[in-house]
Amino acid sequence: MARLAFLGSPPAAVVALEALVGAGHDVVLAVTRADARRGRGPAPGPSPVKRAALDLGIPVTHRLAEVTGAGAELGVVVAYGRIVPVAVLDALAMVNVHFSLLPRWRGAAPVERAILAGDEETGVCLMRLEAGLDTGPVLGRVRLGIEDGEHAGPLTARLARAGAALLVDGLAGGVEALGPGVPQEGEATYAAKLEPSELRLDWTRPALELERVVRLDRAWTTARHERLRVLEARAEPDPTPGADPPGTLRGSAVVTGAGLLALLEVQPAGRRPMAAEAWRRGLRPGPGERLGAIGDDR
Repeated sequence: MARLAFLGSPPAAVVALEALVGAGHDVVLAVTRADARRGRGPAPGPSPVKRAALDLGIPVTHRLAEVTGAGAELGVVVAYGRIVPVAVLDALAMVNVHFSLLPRWRGAAPVERAILAGDEETGVCLMRLEAGLDTGPVLGRVRLGIEDGEHAGPLTARLARAGAALLVDGLAGGVEALGPGVPQEGEATYAAKLEPSELRLDWTRPALELERVVRLDRAWTTARHERLRVLEARAEPDPTPGADPPGTLRGSAVVTGAGLLALLEVQPAGRRPMAAEAWRRGLRPGPGERLGAIGDDR
C-alpha cells in the first residue's frame, strides 16, 4: 500500500479519498481549499474534502507547500481547483483524476463543456501531473456515455465513482506499478471555467442549446424583474415559428431562436422548486408576456 498526499475540495473528490482509505492506502495529508462561506450560512465552512478527511482522522492543511514535507510517496489530485507549481511537482510526483477523455476538455470545467458541446461520450483519465494544463501522460482511462438529458450533477457523480475505481486499480500494485503512462493523442480542446453570463438563458439561442444550459443545474432567467431558476426543461419543435419574439411565454414553454423550450421545473426567487405549470398558473401571464426582457437583469 502507498503513502499518499491527497489534493481536492468538492464532493466528487471525497469519493476518491474514501476509496483510497478503504483500499488500505495511508493518506498522510489532505490539502484542500481554505474554509469559505458555502450556501446561505453566514459563517465560513470547510470544504467537503476537509470534512471527510477529519472524519477519517487525516491531517488537513490549506497550504500546498506542506505536501513536500509530509512523507508521502505520491500526490493524488482530484478536482483540487488550483495549479500545482513546478517546484512542488519536482519535490513530489503526482497523478491526477480528470473528468474527460484527454486531450479533449483539458481545464477547469470538463463536465460542463462536454454537456454544452452536445458530446455523447465522456470519461475519466488517470494521468501523471506535469507543468502543462492537463497535458501529462495517461495511465488509464474509462469511457462513459452521456445519457439523454443527463444533468451535470448526476454525470459528475458517475464520473467520480469511475475515477475512484480507476485510481484504486492503478495503485493496487503500489506506486512503482503505475508506469510512465502514454502520451495523449488527438486534438486538444479546452474547458474554460464557466462565466456567470453563460448560465443566463438567452432566448435568441436555439432551444436545444438552452436545454444543455439547463442541464448544468444553475440556469436562470427573469420574470417580472425577479430571478427565476430553471431546473428542468426540454427542447421541442415550434409549430408556429416566427409568430412570437424570443422569450415569449406560450403556456409553460418559451419561444427561442429555434424551437420552444418547455419548462418543467422552476424555482422563483425565495421559494421552493415547483412544477413549471404551477408557477405559470400563479404568474397569470398576459398575452405576449416575455421572460428575460431587455433591462430585466436583476
